[in-house]
Amino acid sequence: MPELFRRDLPASVVVFLIAIPLSLGIAAASGAPLMAGLIAAVCGGIVAGALSGAPLQVSGPAAGLTVIVAGVVADLGWAGTAAVVALAGLVQIGLGAARLGRAALALSPAVVHGMLAGIGVVIALSQLHVVLGGRSQSSAPANLRDLPGQIAGSHTPSVLIGLLAVAIMLLWPRVVRTSLLPAALIAVVASTLTAALAGLDVARVDLPAQPLDAMVLPRWPDAPVGAIAVAALTVALVASVESLLSAVAVDKLHDGRRARLNRELIAQGAANTVSGLLGGLPVTGVIVRSSANVAAGARTRASAILHGVWVAAFVLLGAVLLERIPLAALAAVLVVVGLRLVDLSHIREYVRHRELPTYLATAAGVIVIDLLTGVVLGMAVAALSMLWRVARCDIRSTETHPGHWLVNISGTLCFVGSARLSRQLAALPESGSVEVELHLDYLDHGAFETIRDWRDAYERTGGRVAIREVHDSWFHRATAGRLGSARSGPPRLLGSWSRWQAYDRGGRDAMTAGIDEFERTVAPLVRPHLAGLARAGQQPEQLFITCADSRVVPNLITGSGPGDLFCVRNVGNIVPPHGAADSSVGAAVEYAVDVLGVSVITVCGHSGCGAVRAMMSGGTPSDTSLGRWLTTAHTAVEGDDEERCITANVVQQLRNLRTYPSVGAAVAEGRLRLAGLYFDLAETRMYTVDEQEGLRRPVEA
Repeated sequence: MPELFRRDLPASVVVFLIAIPLSLGIAAASGAPLMAGLIAAVCGGIVAGALSGAPLQVSGPAAGLTVIVAGVVADLGWAGTAAVVALAGLVQIGLGAARLGRAALALSPAVVHGMLAGIGVVIALSQLHVVLGGRSQSSAPANLRDLPGQIAGSHTPSVLIGLLAVAIMLLWPRVVRTSLLPAALIAVVASTLTAALAGLDVARVDLPAQPLDAMVLPRWPDAPVGAIAVAALTVALVASVESLLSAVAVDKLHDGRRARLNRELIAQGAANTVSGLLGGLPVTGVIVRSSANVAAGARTRASAILHGVWVAAFVLLGAVLLERIPLAALAAVLVVVGLRLVDLSHIREYVRHRELPTYLATAAGVIVIDLLTGVVLGMAVAALSMLWRVARCDIRSTETHPGHWLVNISGTLCFVGSARLSRQLAALPESGSVEVELHLDYLDHGAFETIRDWRDAYERTGGRVAIREVHDSWFHRATAGRLGSARSGPPRLLGSWSRWQAYDRGGRDAMTAGIDEFERTVAPLVRPHLAGLARAGQQPEQLFITCADSRVVPNLITGSGPGDLFCVRNVGNIVPPHGAADSSVGAAVEYAVDVLGVSVITVCGHSGCGAVRAMMSGGTPSDTSLGRWLTTAHTAVEGDDEERCITANVVQQLRNLRTYPSVGAAVAEGRLRLAGLYFDLAETRMYTVDEQEGLRRPVEA
């Protein structure tokens, strides 16, 4: 109960303030009675909120269904549309009961966002006519065609009110950073006060004197059953997809219980059934209201339910206030809301993922023809793009040095690409040395035979061919038992140079061959990440101090990558105490703590450490650089238990770390933690080292 009053009650008020103007505006844009938008807001809040599988999601009338509803209203009238909404709710309940909630998420996001962008443009074009003091047309092309004439004959008071509302919608979020005063509410209130104080003659909201008596109840439409079924299915599917995508998005905004999508689908269906039976618009989960709900501190479904209660109370008790709102203000709010559905971040993302054609095709279809055609067109483009990617492979031939050629083949290699592959392989000079590097997701038998036959023919003319596979072993699995593996060379493995360079370095030294391998196979994968680090600078989480032993690879044994670890490597993972003659390690420690602000310093020892063995034997002359270095460890080695001595060395270096003032201060303030690790090479297993007890324990997940 305290949580209800402290968190959910204030959040419900915030969502209520957002819902009122948007519900009225969406109803106006849909060609429905304004009461229909408010009824949908009440049903979405109370019914969907009470049954929801996503407790923090807020439901109500959504801009994404405006175009569909406007078309149904034009064809079936409002009473018939209400019946369609109720039927759509029953369809949603059936989909949820059949546990098809996850199936809706299989639709390409590019199609969904393209659909919403197209709907946004249609809304903006239609409501722009209302802002100009006119009436919107039945389609986006018609609205666009008549726009110049509408501008020429625009009604000045409406334009002024609309411009004021647009300006507030755009500027208010930049000036005021509180969710308690949503921009849509401020835009409508300010426009209403301006119109009243200036005495402007503008069209205003018209609500019935008795809201309950004026509800339009559903009536079976006078239309073919097929047309009614298509309308109901369209509303149900679009509302379901939008609601489920919103639920998934809301999950990312909080740390509470995750959404149960099938239950959410049933809740949305129940809300739509009730809304339709009461003469309301269709209901969906709305990300704008839901995100505001989370940001305002909501913790339970009580917030969504209460917002519906507040809407109902306001309609019954405060309808006279709503009738003072200029329609131009609501239309201006919808213009901004519609244009915001064209999200530039989505466009940039689809450009990166090469899905922009799908997005644009869907949006264009929705704008120029209708929503269903746009979605079908987008899905067709998405399917064709997928087939293109599946059937396409990238083939590049490069002469790495005189007489040596590299043929890099990536993607999916099937019979469709065999002709192009044959041409490029046939163009290679005879009697050379060719390395064919395969980065394949799939290799079918026809393409396999093309490579195999070319290799056999090339080697008969005195050439040499090595076939290596980076990601998988399609070619080598196909040749197993029929063609000697020695002829193809060993597959490239994650390991030392000797593992994968033994077959052919082409006369190059190991380092040169390794760098070439990195630049060809690894660099393209990590280049975007490294480019980001180059711009932003390093922000590592840990200072990792370990031995210079060539068998210990910090990033490999910790599963880390570029930018994660600030590494210091030396003989014996030694940290000389503060004030010691050698200050190189101390400089790195102070830089990591004071400049980089790392939160953890780890000292990692390993089995078979040569430095500890030297300490144990005492055979290293003290007048040598190595002897002087080992004495800075201050490690007391006792007995002949090598593992115990290595562990003791890790513990001593942790204690040496604490002698540094910056380390001591950061640990005392809770900004820094010291950790010890022991890596067993033979077991390839990591152990933690307890600084107090000097014991090793397996690292637990």
